[in-house]
Amino acid sequence: MRAVRLHAFGPAENLVVDEVPDPLPAPGEVLVRVAAAGAHLLDTALRQGHRGPLPEPPRLPTVPGREVAGTVTALGTGVPAHWLGKRVVAHLGLAPGGYAEQAAVPAGRLHEIPGPLGFAQAVAMIGTGRTTLAVLGFAEPGPGDVVIVPGAAGGMGTLLVQYAKHAGATVVGIAGGAARTALVAAGAVDLAVDRTRPDWPSEVRVFLDGRADAAGTGAGSGPGAGPDAGPGTGPGTGLGRGPVVRPGGGPGTAGRRATIVFDGVGGGTARTAVDLLAPGGHHVVFGWFDEGDDVHGGEALTFPESYLTERGITSEVVLGPGILSRVGGPDPMRTLESRSLRLAAEGRLVPSVQRFPLADAAGAHRAMEARTTVGKVVLEP
Repeated sequence: MRAVRLHAFGPAENLVVDEVPDPLPAPGEVLVRVAAAGAHLLDTALRQGHRGPLPEPPRLPTVPGREVAGTVTALGTGVPAHWLGKRVVAHLGLAPGGYAEQAAVPAGRLHEIPGPLGFAQAVAMIGTGRTTLAVLGFAEPGPGDVVIVPGAAGGMGTLLVQYAKHAGATVVGIAGGAARTALVAAGAVDLAVDRTRPDWPSEVRVFLDGRADAAGTGAGSGPGAGPDAGPGTGPGTGLGRGPVVRPGGGPGTAGRRATIVFDGVGGGTARTAVDLLAPGGHHVVFGWFDEGDDVHGGEALTFPESYLTERGITSEVVLGPGILSRVGGPDPMRTLESRSLRLAAEGRLVPSVQRFPLADAAGAHRAMEARTTVGKVVLEP
C-alpha cells in the first residue's frame, strides 16, 4: 500500500509517499481501508521533531496522522464479526498511522459512521468535533449572549460559530486575511472581521452598538433571533447547565459588549477580543498560535487576577486532561465522540472540510503552517 512517511525531522518536503507492506490487524484490531485521514497543526509540530503531547518525539520512520475513516476489510482475533464491512471512524490516540491507504485500528476505538455522514466529515468530528463540545461545556451560549470567535475559519471555529448561532446568540467571527474572512462571512456569523485590518476592533464596536440600538426598538439579538435559533434549539452539549443570560446580556444591552470569547488563537487578537467583554463575561482559552513567523510559538493568553477582578470578567484555560472535567461518565472522550458524530449526522453541526490528496500531505502541511486552510484538513487516498 501507499503511505506517507517521515524519515527525518524537518520541513514539509520530508513527508514522502512510500510503498510499504499492508498492515495486519493484531488481536483486538481491525483493518480499515482508509477513505479520509485527518491532518492537524500538531502533526506539523511533530514533523519538526517537537514532542507535543507525546512522552518523546516519534520514532522514525513514522507514518503521521491520528484520525481515520473508512471501511473495515479484515478482523483480528477476538473482534466481533459484525464490524466487517462497516463504515467506521476512529481517533487513534497517541499512536500514528493515519496517512496511509490502510490502517490497523483497535476495535475499542471504532465508531460506526451514523446515517449519511461522509468519511471526511466523520474524520472532522471525531477529533475537532469532540474538542469543540468539551470547550462548550465551560461556556454554553444561549439567547442574549454575544459570542466572539477568533480563528472563526478554523475547524473548531466554524463549529463554535454554528453552535452559538443555533443557540440564539449573536456571533462575531474573526479571521486572518480577506479570503478567509469572506468565507466566514458566508457562514452563520452576524459579523465577520479581518484581524489583519487595524480597524477591526472599531468595526466590532460599531456593529454591537447598532445591535443594541436595534434591540431597544424590539429587534436585534434577543431570543429567537438568527436561523434555527430560539430557546432550547441549540444542539445541546449536555455538559453544562444549559444556556444562560449573563450579566450585561439581553435585549437593549447584549449588543453593547460581548459575553463570551472562545479563544483558540491567543496573542494580540484574543487580547483585543477580551477588551470587548462586558462585566460578567467569560474568556475560554483552548489553544493559541504565534502571530509571528513561528506557527508553533506563542502561549496561552492569561491575565493577572487583579485585572480580571477590576474588569469583572472570568478567564480560564481548558487545555489538557481538565478539558474533560465537565463531561462525566466512565469514558468521557468516547461520550464526546459519539455526541459529536450524532450532531453532525443530524445536520445540526456541519464541519467545514478542506481536502488534499494523500500524496500531497506536504502541501497540506505547508498550507496549515501558512494559515491558509479553512476548516478541518483531510487527506484522501
